[in-house]
Amino acid sequence: MRVLFIDTVHPILWDRLIAQNFQCVDGTSLSKEAIFEEINKFHGLVIRSRFPVDKDFLAKATSLRFIARSGSGMENIDIHAAKEQGISLYNSPEGNKVAVAEHALGMLLSLFNNLKNGDYQVRNGIWDREGNRGVELAGKTVGIIGHGHNGSAFSKALSGMGCKVLAYDKYKKNYAPSFVEEVGMTRIFSESDILSLHIPLTDETRSLIDKSFIEKMANPFYFINTSRGPIAQTSAIVSGVTSGKIKGACLDVLDIEKSSFEIDRAIDPDFLALTELKNVILSPHVAGWSVESYKKLSSILADKILANFKA
Repeated sequence: MRVLFIDTVHPILWDRLIAQNFQCVDGTSLSKEAIFEEINKFHGLVIRSRFPVDKDFLAKATSLRFIARSGSGMENIDIHAAKEQGISLYNSPEGNKVAVAEHALGMLLSLFNNLKNGDYQVRNGIWDREGNRGVELAGKTVGIIGHGHNGSAFSKALSGMGCKVLAYDKYKKNYAPSFVEEVGMTRIFSESDILSLHIPLTDETRSLIDKSFIEKMANPFYFINTSRGPIAQTSAIVSGVTSGKIKGACLDVLDIEKSSFEIDRAIDPDFLALTELKNVILSPHVAGWSVESYKKLSSILADKILANFKA
């Protein structure tokens, strides 16, 4: 079985497939056009987010039997078209759930304790203890939307922090462990001091966090997004932070990201406004991109492929 790697992933996936007599081909330097021309010769495809695997691409992939995406989200694949062609789809959310949870918690604690501002001030000769007085996470109510791999890992990370954790998941029931209370959106809106997103990007979730959603929150709240940028409108976040309805934001993802998870900083006024807000912490879509998760993502994909296919 021939497998084309069009994105760089941890080499453990390549090595394990080769060890089982798969023929692996490095396509990371090939242009999109060249890949289009060659894809009909391959039975497997390994991707991250280089370009969308859409219906036109899949129409050329006449021999393709599986697509393995290193990561959680599958929004860059036309899932319906793939299933119609009988193509198996694999992702590896189990591999980076701990990284996402720790990153979200780290951003929140940094925001609460003014670590970014305090570090900058000390380096520049400013010793302002009162101005950098922190806020404690203990005693806060954290609302989590989406309690799959990432959401459940975040709730577990919070379990020892003295928080009250509420979780809402539209597509699950009876899922909450003892340290999480399973609730509807009404209680998320009415009780949350902190709101964290752990949901995929779909037509249903795109622009979910807009001005209307923010207005439904009963209390001023802190906002965390480590899922996908287009789920939350940057303009609404800027407005919410400016008005005080959002007390602070931790954003690993932004709605101006391209499908490859890159941004053009200069073109978006809402993003530029966001960067001027001191109670916002930003990171470049790396919540799930730890040293450990890089390997685990590929290892889990290898497990799934080898459990279902032979060379």
